[in-house]
Amino acid sequence: MRTVRGRTGVTGRTDRVVVVGAGLGGLACALHLAGSGRQVTVPEREPVPGGRAGRLAVGGYEFDTGPTVLTMPDLLAEALGAVGEELTDWLDLVPLDPAYRAHYPDGSTLDVLTDTVRMAGEVARVCGPREADGYLRFVDYARRLWQLERADFIDRNLDSPADLLTANLLRLVAAGAFRRMGTKVNQFFADPRTRRIFSFQAMYAGLAPQDALAIYTVIAYLDSVAGVWFPRGGIHAVSRALAGAAEKHGVRIRYDTTVTRVQTSAGRATGVLTADGERIPADVVVLNPDLPVAYRDLLPPTSRPRRLRYSPSCVVLHVGSGQAYGRIAHHNIHFGRAWRTTFDEVIRQGRLMSDPSLLVTNPSRTDPSVAPAGRHSYYVLAPVPNLERGAGLDWRGGLDRRYADELLATLERRGYHGLADSVEVRRVVTPADWADAGMAAGTPFAAAHTLWQTGPFRPANLHPSLSNVVFVGSGTQPGVGVPMVLISGKLAAARVTGGGR
Repeated sequence: MRTVRGRTGVTGRTDRVVVVGAGLGGLACALHLAGSGRQVTVPEREPVPGGRAGRLAVGGYEFDTGPTVLTMPDLLAEALGAVGEELTDWLDLVPLDPAYRAHYPDGSTLDVLTDTVRMAGEVARVCGPREADGYLRFVDYARRLWQLERADFIDRNLDSPADLLTANLLRLVAAGAFRRMGTKVNQFFADPRTRRIFSFQAMYAGLAPQDALAIYTVIAYLDSVAGVWFPRGGIHAVSRALAGAAEKHGVRIRYDTTVTRVQTSAGRATGVLTADGERIPADVVVLNPDLPVAYRDLLPPTSRPRRLRYSPSCVVLHVGSGQAYGRIAHHNIHFGRAWRTTFDEVIRQGRLMSDPSLLVTNPSRTDPSVAPAGRHSYYVLAPVPNLERGAGLDWRGGLDRRYADELLATLERRGYHGLADSVEVRRVVTPADWADAGMAAGTPFAAAHTLWQTGPFRPANLHPSLSNVVFVGSGTQPGVGVPMVLISGKLAAARVTGGGR
């Protein structure tokens, strides 16, 4: 019988663990738990693993439903390594070169190359040698921040502000990491094009660059320097790989099984109840649904997380087409002329972008198997207000269709000639759909990373009163993005096993 005691972990027996939800965080947690010898059951409401990293198959096209950018594959290797598996036995990862192609309103393009020498040459070609020198200094700075942040503040369970008091905190302060991200990036770059490509990642954290802390410069480092990969078969191949390895090592994943409630007694979870009336007993329950929704729908109303500020949402347009475009890369960022106005509209005003900046991913360029022969799949992401900020946007009243038409028209103007007329498959996902899928405020990006929603101030991954309930995923520590969610799985498992991290 395994037990854990102490404020840094669950209490009591920990032999049987139920992980609710086979999202990336839940699967990573299950692998770490299986590696520690726990008996793990994963009820999953969908017929496939992945959660947000799911799959949409329409008319011979295969679309990733969630993230499309994969960085830090060593975190996948770590999760698989917990059960003695090798990453290369489960996934075929293709390094993307370029990682992104930035398209600007003046017609210029900038390839984001992860080889810093080549990238310095690319920046010099587009923006001049002084800007290239600024890029090299920026890389040194961002790499330094990542080294300072990872062990002490990201890859670690933080229980109170006192846990932040390390020597690296002083080093971060000295490095200006608690200044504004936009201000810090502007110290290295003068050209608006480089300023944009190395600060747009603030939107991932739910903030404008002028509001986000410079500590989030590490997102630009992971995206633009550490490397971007594409798993053959799409990001959903990652979900399938983690699930397959987990099942190989004894984890029981039960698909098409919806958990409706966590059963509790005397301040502890005793199991979960499913929609068909079954009770699955547990010594520990780990919850992978969006954290505020897990509190609201699955747990007793004895405690609720404080009111949170949520990140912007997005509209995703999945397009299957016979058109191919030679000027684009796998990942493309199309910047509008507006910049600060764009963030104000989406984050503060609750309006759609008047001059949108868009992410367009063309996975069939790298992996033709995700589309019928001679066809291409496109994933178009447009930031939009979440349902709280954009309460006046009626996504169920036809806005979804109209906005999809607008996005296609915008892409036509930006060089995707003939795209609208060539569409064979079209699916649009809006904040209303994200809400229906169980995401608070209709956003897949969870709570924004404001200062008071970061680190130990972010909702904890231990329930405050139920001594054996743990949370995993983007709504808890360390936060949003595939790397952070994979880390959250390891941190949640450590709460169960009593590991230090």
